Amino acid sequence: MRIIFMGTPDFSVPTLDALQKAGHEVVAVYSQPPRPAGRGKKDRLTPVHAFAKEQGLEVRTPQSLRKLAARQAFEALAADVAIVVAYGLMLGPKVLAAPKHGCLNLHGSLLPRWRGAAPIQRAIMAGDEVSGIEVMRMEEGLDTGPVCQSAKVQITPDMSAGELHDELMVRGADLMVAALAKLQQGSLSCQPQPVEGITYASKIDKAETRIDWRKSAQHIHNHIRGLSPFPGAWFEIDVKGKRERIKVLGSQLDKHTTDEARAGQLLDDRLLVACGEGAVRLVTLQRAGKRPMSAADLLRGLPLTAGQNLK
Repeated sequence: MRIIFMGTPDFSVPTLDALQKAGHEVVAVYSQPPRPAGRGKKDRLTPVHAFAKEQGLEVRTPQSLRKLAARQAFEALAADVAIVVAYGLMLGPKVLAAPKHGCLNLHGSLLPRWRGAAPIQRAIMAGDEVSGIEVMRMEEGLDTGPVCQSAKVQITPDMSAGELHDELMVRGADLMVAALAKLQQGSLSCQPQPVEGITYASKIDKAETRIDWRKSAQHIHNHIRGLSPFPGAWFEIDVKGKRERIKVLGSQLDKHTTDEARAGQLLDDRLLVACGEGAVRLVTLQRAGKRPMSAADLLRGLPLTAGQNLK
C-alpha cells in the first residue's frame, strides 16, 4: 500500500521500520521540525527524521498542517492510508480525509482509558496493572476513534515507564503491520470505544515531578517508576550550603511501618525513606550532570545518613 508515515520520537521508529519490511511503499515521512538540543543548542533531527533519512525516504517537517499549501502537498501524495505514531501535530478534518482509507493511529493504552499525550506514564503513576497498545481509526476528537486492533500488556509491580514504553513500541509495530494486512484484504473491522471508563492522560507537568514524601509508599513508588527515565521524579538536599536536585529513577517498596510525622526521614544509611504510610528504598538515582547510579555509588559522594530529613 502507498503509505504516509507520521511520527516523531523513538516510539515511532519500529513501526516505520516494520512497515517498510512488510513491503509497503512509504511515499513520505512527516515528522516534527528539527529543534535546538544539547550543549551547543544545534538543531537536532527527531529520531523518526534521522531513521527515515538513513532509509532514503522523503521527509517533510511542516510547522503546521493547517495552511492550504501544506494540506495540498499532503493530498498530492495520493496515499492509500496515513499511519500516525506519536506525531505531535493536529491533523484537521481535511488531512484526515485525504488518504483513500483515512488515517490509522497507534496509541499506547487500552482506550478509552488514558486518551491524550502521556498514557504510558499516567498508567503506571495511577498503579494500573494492565496496559496495552491499540490501532485506532482517527477522527477529529482526541483519541476518540474506533479501535481496530488491540494487544494487552501486563504492568509488573516494579515496571518503569521506560520499560513499558519499549515493550509497547515493539508490540505496536507488529500490530500495525497486522492491521494493514487486514486493511489491504478489506477485512479490517473497527469497533466504537466504550462510553464508560474514559480518562485523560495529560502531558506531564514539571511541577508534579517533585516527590511528596507525605504520600503513601505505594503512591511514591508508582510516581517514581511512572516518571522513569524521563523526566524523572526528584527531591532536593543541601550540599555545601547549596540545594541540589536528585532524580530517583528506581525504587522498591519496603514493609517498614511509619507515620506521616516522619515522612521524608532516612531510616537507615542505605536510602530507606519514610513515607506518609510505609517506606521506599531508593535504588537508582542521578545527580545533576551525572549518569544514573546505584544508591551505593551515590552515597560514596554524598553524606546521606539515618535520621536526615529529605523534606
